[in-house]
Amino acid sequence: MSLKIITKRCKGCGICATFCPKQVLAVSEIEKIEVVNEEACINCGQCEMRCPDYAIFVEK
Repeated sequence: MSLKIITKRCKGCGICATFCPKQVLAVSEIEKIEVVNEEACINCGQCEMRCPDYAIFVEK
């Protein structure tokens, strides 16, 4: 399992990070989303479902 982030699409809103139950994601200094704790990911898909810009995908 891995998370794929399409940085060009990400506007750094942080919605995906807010809904992540394991705090896997965070907004970086350049105001884009980044994976900060991938090993904690439980593959729930909340980030993918909540992203308004289709910038993050959970690859199973």
